[in-house]
Amino acid sequence: MEFSIENLKQKLCDREYKLTPQRRIIMEMFTNNQEKHLSAEDVYGMIKQNNPEIGLATVYRTLDLFAELDILQKIDFGDGRSRYEFYTDDVHHHHHLICLECGKVMEFADDLLESLESAIEEKIRFKIIDHQLKFYGYCEKCHK
Repeated sequence: MEFSIENLKQKLCDREYKLTPQRRIIMEMFTNNQEKHLSAEDVYGMIKQNNPEIGLATVYRTLDLFAELDILQKIDFGDGRSRYEFYTDDVHHHHHLICLECGKVMEFADDLLESLESAIEEKIRFKIIDHQLKFYGYCEKCHK
């Protein structure tokens, strides 16, 4: 699902929340940075210059709400900070490549685990509905 302000407004309204100016600004930050995996601190750093009235606690609360409403997906890359990206209801999500040097996160969309999932489902009779895979290493720039 492609998210827009209207989608956000509807999801909030369905659960009896309002689209506040702060929520709109935070949503726009994700819409304008879809290729990034932003943490609460990243979002706060990006919005505080033009919107000093929005505090870090508001950013945290808003991100938690967006995750609860399946607008954003909360991801842990093992660096002590939760990151967020748009939620998708696809059966399988993309995988992440995480650079241990600079912290850059890249996405890898090919799902090469389908045959393994099929074997697990057939052999153990365990119905897999999703998986997450993270690769840790060094990006091209840091590897050189």
